[in-house]
Amino acid sequence: MTAALWIRDYRSDDLNGVAGVFTAAVHGLAAQHYNERQCHAWAPLPPDLSRWRERLAGLTTLLALRDDVLAGFISYAADGYIDLLFTHPESARCGVATALYREAEMALRRLGCTEVYTEASLGGRPGFERWGFRVSQEQQVQFGGQTFLRYEMRKQLDTVVDQ
Repeated sequence: MTAALWIRDYRSDDLNGVAGVFTAAVHGLAAQHYNERQCHAWAPLPPDLSRWRERLAGLTTLLALRDDVLAGFISYAADGYIDLLFTHPESARCGVATALYREAEMALRRLGCTEVYTEASLGGRPGFERWGFRVSQEQQVQFGGQTFLRYEMRKQLDTVVDQ
């Protein structure tokens, strides 16, 4: 039997765990879509915690825990921008990202957002499409000396979230 998933707000002492989940996800899950140099540019080893602290400072971040183990996280801005959504490879494809997205969408609706948007990676795009997002623009971005393909995606919040 799978333990229940618990979602809670981020606290400053969660920083190492969030950076760790992101790094594990990029080097584990995203590695099927990006080469090794891209993965290291995207998620340096070890993670730069000061950069993470700055990035998370302007966002609302929710954590998903199972048996007190961090399974994933989502970070979003009050204007509807979903900046980060990552699950640990050991928790992939078992509803963690969907639970986090739904919680964030409900919070954004309460804030009055009528649209949510993101810049999804190759691996993230299918999940966002399942939740009703559509690609508005394909992008080539430079980061750490590497080029990445990503998708600007948008969703009107009057649509129903698929299962």
